[in-house]
Amino acid sequence: MRRLGSTRRRGRNGRLVAAGVACGAALAALTVPAAEAGPLGRGTVHWAPKNPGTPQVRFRGLAAVDRRTAWLAGTSGTVLRTTDGGVSWRNVSPPGAADLQFRDVEAFDARRAVVLAIGEGEASRVYRTEDGGATWTESFRNTDPKAFYDCLAFFDRRHGLAMSDPVDGRFRILSTNDGGRSWRVLPAAGMPPALDGEAGFAASGQCLVTSGPKDVWLATGGGAHARVLHSADRGLTWTAADTPVPAGDPAKGVFALAFRDRAHGLAVGGDYRPDQASPQAAAVTADGGRTWTPAATPPPAYRSGAAWLPHSRTAALAVGPTGTDLTTDAGRTWRTIDTGSYDTVDCTPDLSRWAAGEQGRVARLER
Repeated sequence: MRRLGSTRRRGRNGRLVAAGVACGAALAALTVPAAEAGPLGRGTVHWAPKNPGTPQVRFRGLAAVDRRTAWLAGTSGTVLRTTDGGVSWRNVSPPGAADLQFRDVEAFDARRAVVLAIGEGEASRVYRTEDGGATWTESFRNTDPKAFYDCLAFFDRRHGLAMSDPVDGRFRILSTNDGGRSWRVLPAAGMPPALDGEAGFAASGQCLVTSGPKDVWLATGGGAHARVLHSADRGLTWTAADTPVPAGDPAKGVFALAFRDRAHGLAVGGDYRPDQASPQAAAVTADGGRTWTPAATPPPAYRSGAAWLPHSRTAALAVGPTGTDLTTDAGRTWRTIDTGSYDTVDCTPDLSRWAAGEQGRVARLER
């Protein structure tokens, strides 16, 4: 943790209808009344462990490609990949990275992925693979001792950003236009000043998220207000908005964002200290992050990751060390559906839902 997107037309429409039907069935399974349900809705729907055999590793980076392929990034320089739905995992960690802390991974498919290591100075690095992790190229190494990179996100296979905690009073943004092969620091002129003590949280790889070809949001904490910054031009210019998520302490703020389109988004967080309560630790926006409304019934505790359910306009998951919560009204109310510990969650268009966290925990939502 921080210092811690004719015949051909009929075929496409058919696939969309099938996806909608499948999504409806999955959502129904998750949302039956608690009195009729198991810990994840119907008793036949549950987090199914996909044990990678690495209990010593905490996985805060997760990139699910589809129901068969997923990438994990974690402590001790660990990167794992599965291509059989989690039945088996291959250790594809970059050589010589054992001292690094990988906190984010973005995968384009089963062969191409980018991972971010966090930390002060040269501990912040980016690696890229094009052969499923058989070989890696270090494409960025931070040389500024004042920078500390937290998250990265991609708009498409070519364009992506990484964010650092404030340097000289402003968040620093790193940009790539070649799929992570090379990076450059963007000018700071379009970034509003940071608040005193403000920073990002490298808790789930979701403090920087994108939607569509140009929109990106950045989550903060540690300052007097927990804020969300938004850019509509791939990080060149930004606006900042306060959220109702508690702040005012280095352990408090927005830890994760999830946007289902350029207007509708979720923010979750709270206070990561296990002995501290986290009231009002979720908020929603319907105007692209210009304004945020507190959840009427938030998750009961700190949450570090969030993701919209595939093909749904109203359902999303939030995860944290004390459980998983579900919303079926676009973030206005949440209810706990599982008490297992997970740090991050990701969903894919083919209706797979993955989660990962401490003690090597990895799971997929299954019947």
